[in-house]
Amino acid sequence: MVKVAVYPPNSLILADLVERKGHTPLALQKQIRQKIKDPEIDSPPMNITEEDPIKGLKYAAIEVPSGVRGRMSIIGPIIDEAEAAIIVDNAPFGFGCVGCARTNELSIFCLRKKDIPTLEVTYPTSRDETMDMVNKINSFLDNLNELDSDNADNADNTDNEDNE
Repeated sequence: MVKVAVYPPNSLILADLVERKGHTPLALQKQIRQKIKDPEIDSPPMNITEEDPIKGLKYAAIEVPSGVRGRMSIIGPIIDEAEAAIIVDNAPFGFGCVGCARTNELSIFCLRKKDIPTLEVTYPTSRDETMDMVNKINSFLDNLNELDSDNADNADNTDNEDNE
């Protein structure tokens, strides 16, 4: 099972496709859920802790607006944890936009910079393009299954060699 970052990070459609293929979607909903259940926050999901913008400094400079740093304190760990990524370019607001263009640019930059398998597709505008996008995503996820199996086999072989 591979941990796949989806972008836009709150796209339920992408998260569902990833989950159906047996992988773990790294999506914003799970991160926000942890925040809401945190007893330290008085009025979730409106408030953040004092540490959140500080955590965001790992991903964005001090000159970056605090809203971007606050968002990156949530999205950054998703990027760090990702073993693969699916990015949908030009997605409309309703598909799963974070609502902040600078956060989107920074997050996509960080995902692209990371040395992981990445699939980038353009948001479809027709039925045929939609089917093509879903097929590309499914093929990508199937290939991840093969890579994950190969890595597990290599780990088993390494363990066996150590035991000899």
